[in-house]
Amino acid sequence: MTDLLDFTGKVVLVTGSSRGIGAEMIRAFDQRGAKCIVNYVDDPQGQNKADAENVARALADPLVIQCDVTNPEQVESMMMEIGDKRGGLDILFNNSGIIRDRTIKKITLEEFESVVRVNLTGTFLVTQKAAAVLRNGGRIINLSSVSGQMGLFGQANYSSSKAAIIALTKVSAREFARQQITVNAIAPGFIDVGMSKGMPEEVTQNFIKQIPLGRLGDAGEIVNAALFLASPMSSYITGHTLNVNGGYYMS
Repeated sequence: MTDLLDFTGKVVLVTGSSRGIGAEMIRAFDQRGAKCIVNYVDDPQGQNKADAENVARALADPLVIQCDVTNPEQVESMMMEIGDKRGGLDILFNNSGIIRDRTIKKITLEEFESVVRVNLTGTFLVTQKAAAVLRNGGRIINLSSVSGQMGLFGQANYSSSKAAIIALTKVSAREFARQQITVNAIAPGFIDVGMSKGMPEEVTQNFIKQIPLGRLGDAGEIVNAALFLASPMSSYITGHTLNVNGGYYMS
């Protein structure tokens, strides 16, 4: 019987995969035979590089690439390196993102634009430059958020970027369809890793009360959604946003 979650020989890039959901994602693809590319962005302390190298040490045949997804030249260079060293790309998971919460009355223009630049512009640039190396029949998966669907308090920047990613996903799905490349988004709710983990306990408990399943999500549940969207099982699904939120938002 064919294993539809066997990605042997597939080349997978997960942006922002030095930690959090991105790291869990790249490990899962590696365990299923994929040739994985770990991406990180330089930071003054060198922590992102150290984390990326730590993730890579557990992978079978990793390629680690430093790339700021908001820098067109660096993104293009990353895609050229993938083409040269891996021959092309089969699966792209646009995971890179940041969060800087502040109410509309208090947020600065820089705080607003910095989040939109990483989350939205970064997703656009990586998708655009990946077009040169994506193989026919490939997969693009973008990380949106329940915040982009509901507009959460204090997240004018984050919600706007994640809502726009849903629109970008739909446009991309139409434009890449001629190559039989599907483009979909995952909209997580509150997940017990990464950004949600930094919430005060009182805030976390308040959100849990509003989630029908009565708990935070697990990173593995986002990974499973991505594996499905990257697999042959989703071959006729494109332009879709898959909600993984325990029922917090139902569209």
